Amino acid sequence: MKNAKKIVRERYGKIAKTSSSCCSSGCGCGAGTADIISRNIGYSEQDISSVPEGANLGLGCGNPIALASLKKGETVLDLGSGAGFDCFLAAKKVGDGGKIIGVDMTPEMLEKARLNAEKGKYSNVEFRLGEIENLPVADNSVDVVISNCVINLSTEKERVFREAFRVLRQGGRLMVSDIVLLKEIPKTIRESAAAYTSCISGAMLKKDYLGALRKAGFKDVKVVQESNFPLDSMINDLLSAEVRNELNFTDEDIRDISKAIVSVKVSAVKGEK
Repeated sequence: MKNAKKIVRERYGKIAKTSSSCCSSGCGCGAGTADIISRNIGYSEQDISSVPEGANLGLGCGNPIALASLKKGETVLDLGSGAGFDCFLAAKKVGDGGKIIGVDMTPEMLEKARLNAEKGKYSNVEFRLGEIENLPVADNSVDVVISNCVINLSTEKERVFREAFRVLRQGGRLMVSDIVLLKEIPKTIRESAAAYTSCISGAMLKKDYLGALRKAGFKDVKVVQESNFPLDSMINDLLSAEVRNELNFTDEDIRDISKAIVSVKVSAVKGEK
């Protein structure tokens, strides 16, 4: 999509400024607060209550931390860290001897994340301005790469995977939650800016997504969990006034399309290329 990066940056900058969840604006949207959305996609009450207020914007499509098996002392990189929700959860797992690096291309999100880190007194968390296609991170320097419903927003997913491979140490792990497709979706959705920032029109076919990871050099690539993207979330987002006006779809059209869209947790390991 033309100007996709600019569209995404503007949309998520607006979310950061308004401190609202994504409802009609981004991934993981649903009828309710960010906390309700997060419970629906796998976060516990303890997860939600343990982070600074404003860190959880309800923008994810899964909980990559739950299956990442983080260990004390590890260095973790979060691609598209937003207001810092997953970074703060990871920080508790790796302890004071570990380190969390969040990378986000939206200055407003970065500012919000840094304020949240100060609020929560997270000394082992650092946020960097950058693009996930060009990570401001050294080669072979992190143990784990995580991401939550962000890679689908990139128009250069293969490059993202190559960058993740580059920064991981040998034997390092990748655990991401993302949106993928089981079949192709209509061209009208592919060309919709509103559907793009809702993590739909930029999504890859599942087989291509897994194939791109393998091509980047990753081994043991597998889908750990897969589920239909919550129907109520998908319907509410796709039926928002902006998307409805742009696509002119009926409820039946939307329900049919939603069957092609799934949320997955994908794991992989950096092996020898």
